[in-house]
Amino acid sequence: MRHKKGFNHLGRKTAHRKAMLSNMAASLIIHKRINTTLAKAKALRSYVEPLITRSKDDTMHSRRVVFSHLQNKEAVNELFREISEKIADRPGGYTRILKTGVRLGDDAQMCIIELVDYNTNLLSAKEEDSGKRTRRGRKKVTTTPEEPKSKAKAKVDEIEEVEEVIQDTVEVKKESVEETTEEPKAEVKEEVIEEAVEEPVAEVKEEVVEEVKEEEKEEAPDEEEKPEDNASDDNEEDKKEDEEPSK
Repeated sequence: MRHKKGFNHLGRKTAHRKAMLSNMAASLIIHKRINTTLAKAKALRSYVEPLITRSKDDTMHSRRVVFSHLQNKEAVNELFREISEKIADRPGGYTRILKTGVRLGDDAQMCIIELVDYNTNLLSAKEEDSGKRTRRGRKKVTTTPEEPKSKAKAKVDEIEEVEEVIQDTVEVKKESVEETTEEPKAEVKEEVIEEAVEEPVAEVKEEVVEEVKEEEKEEAPDEEEKPEDNASDDNEEDKKEDEEPSK
């Protein structure tokens, strides 16, 4: 009976098992991911994670302890130089096991074991999900949005606002003028109107005078024709009077 079974012997003797796990750990550190069976991956995870934790303390003693397990200088240098910097803020859980299916020969469960911080695809997917995360809670009471105003109503509202602003400005000007001057209200109104007019008064007077002159020129020929008609009528009446006494 297998009472108090602490770990999986993987069907191998102690020396064979240790050599296999050491070789797999070195391959995982160098290549960042390996393909193996699920049982070996679980045994490798409990073997390599304490070594990765020890790499956070870069001292001669910790390097010698890790080298005694891995027996590979290249793996030790990679672990202490690069991997230790990436996993510095992670408090454990340095590896991930992804099941890939069943092996055809012996129907063994296959998987991929990899270092968590070196899978860029999953890291980018997590960042996108973190941006889209929504908080579930009580539903907020949403008020119905107001109906959009038509263009005609919007224009009418704008015109009314402009008229109100104009009235306010005119009243303010009147009050300021009344306080500073003692002129009657009629003259104040005229001054306000003159300030609002953009064109100068002299130009307006010239335009009015020119229009009046043009109208007089157009009406002058008609007036000259009328007296001639009257004179011809008087001559005809004189002729008639001269003819009557001769008869």
